[in-house]
Amino acid sequence: MARFDLTGKVALVAGASRGIGEAIAHGLAERGAHVVCTSRKPEACAKAADEIKAKGGSASFAELHLGDLSHHDRVLEQIESEHGRLDILINNGATNPHFGPAHDCTEDAYDKTFAVNTRGPYFLTSKAYPMLKRDGGGSVVNVASIDGLQPAEMRVVYAMTKAALIAMTQGMAKEYSDDKKGEGVRVNALLPGPVDTRLASALKNAPNVQQYLDATMAIKRFAQPEEMVGAVLFMVSKEASFYTGQCTVVDGGATL
Repeated sequence: MARFDLTGKVALVAGASRGIGEAIAHGLAERGAHVVCTSRKPEACAKAADEIKAKGGSASFAELHLGDLSHHDRVLEQIESEHGRLDILINNGATNPHFGPAHDCTEDAYDKTFAVNTRGPYFLTSKAYPMLKRDGGGSVVNVASIDGLQPAEMRVVYAMTKAALIAMTQGMAKEYSDDKKGEGVRVNALLPGPVDTRLASALKNAPNVQQYLDATMAIKRFAQPEEMVGAVLFMVSKEASFYTGQCTVVDGGATL
């Protein structure tokens, strides 16, 4: 079997309609996985799935709002009914409604950020765990951020949610990864630095952004979403069979 081959695997990608999630969905499909593209906008997910199929891949779509727990059950039931298995879960959906001073964040913005970025991945992973474990072990990748390691100005609440997601990754890895019976579920995290996505538009459009990149980055630019895919392919593949609870930083040297 070729390295990084995902033939026969079924992957659920949250936030697959654009940005990092869309790039990951294409990468998984190119390696042979059937990808269930999800986000809160089903039309955008359908478009992403159609683009994968046009390239020769296998994909379907479903509506999934990470902050709405009723969506979790419906999507997992759909996957069970249509595929009978789930091997890979990518918790990529995220939001950051408040970009500004911490003391200006409203309660609604705070609650929404935690609901999508932390509460959603926690309960989706918890509910998916039995299916991931059932067919000989699976893999979860939580898309966190280097903000979870080094909180930045103007996005304190966002950083808090990503720090919590890192803790969740490490805690669930300890609970779920035991594979003495070949049933372990590995749990890892991707920690991107600045990536050229809609979520990062406030940072990208900030005054003196290039000066900021020059001062903080070894590779002095924003990454493209496709530059996150290789790390994810490693983490979900058999090549990473002894790799769990890890925070894979892909940040252009920002945390050096």
